[in-house]
Amino acid sequence: MSAPRRAALLTLGCARNEVDSEEIAGRLTDSGWELVDADEGADVILVNTCGFVEQAKKDSIDTLLAASESDAVAAGAKVVAVGCLAERYGKELADQLPEADAVLGFDAYPDLADRLGDLLGGHAPAPHVPVDRRTLLPISPVERPAAAAGVEVPGHAWIPRARLTDGPVANLKLASGCDRRCTFCAIPSFRGSFVSRQPDDVVAEAAWLGMEGVRELYLVSENSTSYGKDLPGGTRALVRLLPRLTQVPGIDRVRVSYLQPAEMRPDLIEVIASTPGVAPYFDLSFQHAAPTLLRRMRRFGSRADFLDLIARIRALAPEAGIRSNFIVGFPGETDEEFAELEAFLSQARLDAVGLFGYSDEDGTEALGLDDKVPAEVITARLARLSTLVEELMSQRAEERIGTEVEVLVEVAEDEDFECTGRAAHQAPDVDGECVFERGSGLAVGDLVKAVVVGTEGADLVVSAGERIPRSTLHRAGSGG
Repeated sequence: MSAPRRAALLTLGCARNEVDSEEIAGRLTDSGWELVDADEGADVILVNTCGFVEQAKKDSIDTLLAASESDAVAAGAKVVAVGCLAERYGKELADQLPEADAVLGFDAYPDLADRLGDLLGGHAPAPHVPVDRRTLLPISPVERPAAAAGVEVPGHAWIPRARLTDGPVANLKLASGCDRRCTFCAIPSFRGSFVSRQPDDVVAEAAWLGMEGVRELYLVSENSTSYGKDLPGGTRALVRLLPRLTQVPGIDRVRVSYLQPAEMRPDLIEVIASTPGVAPYFDLSFQHAAPTLLRRMRRFGSRADFLDLIARIRALAPEAGIRSNFIVGFPGETDEEFAELEAFLSQARLDAVGLFGYSDEDGTEALGLDDKVPAEVITARLARLSTLVEELMSQRAEERIGTEVEVLVEVAEDEDFECTGRAAHQAPDVDGECVFERGSGLAVGDLVKAVVVGTEGADLVVSAGERIPRSTLHRAGSGG
């Protein structure tokens, strides 16, 4: 028998892309391929690209170029671009980046092993031709579950995944695509319309992840508050799903990402803030706080609306984690609108803040807006806000000194690294972390009660207490 073909996977971008990579890996291993590192004799190097903003696109192209110059390619490996940049630009990317041996879109995923086999056999597949993916499904959300069966929707159906990491946290996709029409965002055009996954499929995948040693599920989508709008029962589907996920054996913490403030209903706030096993964590997509600017973004809300939402959350869960991202320098942003954002941040006292300078994006409405803010003004405003939020996040961390937190250990102590993990108010990659005092003797995957004894900026210094046993039974009182 011939040796199995070997593929290396490099992933850029968001948590949703990480799930896509694990589904790609699952498809390939099911077809007899072996997953290896790029320098371990790979026949193909797959780069799962990001196409969200200019810097992400540059990082993806740089990774493709670096792969094309690797020893693996010198030994005969092929470089293949997949993911959002490949889906968004397709043939244009192939023409401008001849170093990539193939550029494949989402529709290539179901028979990816065959496509790669053809490439290795000397028959390069034609580069993907982009299409506005919003046109591939009916406009009405009610029609989508049936229609989605005939349209490739990455991450929609449960494809057995091959985990590419062995940590205690795993991303779990709730939905794919987005129906919002924010003027700064091109994601719907290449990710498509919003399609919810069936709750039973989500629970089944959660059970599989629990058997794989996962203790925390990180629920991801482009807009989690829309989950279920195209399913029977409507948008209350997430309210019903979260308690079900807490009952999955092995799963001790469920965290939801990317919540739209305008869609935060009282029942959803309550289930996230109050359900045992659900992290009281609110990743709220504010983007700005000036109502006039938000309207130009085709979004809703105001400083008063957002502060009221935060107050309602903290009334139910005073120590809940709240984070958000903000765009600085959106076209037409006045000094008064910037001051409104600054005032909101000072009053909101968020646990974590991401700041981004506005940049024009192909295919967005904002590209054609007048009154672009000069680059030097954006830079100055970013610097001013960065200084402010760093101080505010440090203050928020200091307020937690003396409190007890449950920390999931993700990096065990060795001679080079402190033992670190995350509490319920800290999400993977984007927020602060908990740093244990030396000599804690903890292992990756331990869930530990700890006391906050100090801070390092937004990070917490904690003293370890008792370990929490891994969940094996349904939590008493959790509804279905």
